[in-house]
Amino acid sequence: MSASLPSTIAAPVEHEVVVTKSRFITTVAPVVDVADAERVITEVRKRHWDARHHCTAMVTGVLGDQARSSDDGEPSGTAGVPMLEVLRRRGLTDLVAVVTRYFGGVKLRAGGLVRAYSTSVSETLDRAEVVPRRSLTRATVAVPHAEAGRIDNVLRDWARHHHAVLGEPVYGAAAAFELWVPAAERSRLRADLAAVTAGAVDPVFGDERIVDVRHD
Repeated sequence: MSASLPSTIAAPVEHEVVVTKSRFITTVAPVVDVADAERVITEVRKRHWDARHHCTAMVTGVLGDQARSSDDGEPSGTAGVPMLEVLRRRGLTDLVAVVTRYFGGVKLRAGGLVRAYSTSVSETLDRAEVVPRRSLTRATVAVPHAEAGRIDNVLRDWARHHHAVLGEPVYGAAAAFELWVPAAERSRLRADLAAVTAGAVDPVFGDERIVDVRHD
């Protein structure tokens, strides 16, 4: 499995543009599957129940290989597909875009509709926090409680510089840290931990998962 995967977004974003008196209100939201995307669409329809159109596009799946779109009454190919193309160009997955249109009394030609819907989604995504995803391997690092604070700082710094993700520590007989690391960095983690602990700490590697990589 490739380490580099389509990204997603951190949280829903809403943004409005006005084109020739028509209001285009775009909602983009992260989702876990098609059913979750349909839930978002239903909520937007309820919130803007008096709008003429609610055009949609969604991409789901770890590899972004599932996609759907709807023109919702607009001329065929002028809304849903252009919206979907924006999501594809951005390399995103597990998200849905809904563009609600309040008609302003002036008809837009096909080209104008394509530009309006694609621009609405693009501008909204510009305001979203993109979250990269990677295929990472779990590493468990166990240390005595007396060393927990120091190793916590070491691992946080290491994660920032090696595209890794540090989970919350678990305190039992020892302090156990969970770190998700790129497969190519496993040897580096083992060597770096050995260097700062005089060889006393050796990570135990486990399964591989798709992980959202966020850093402050």
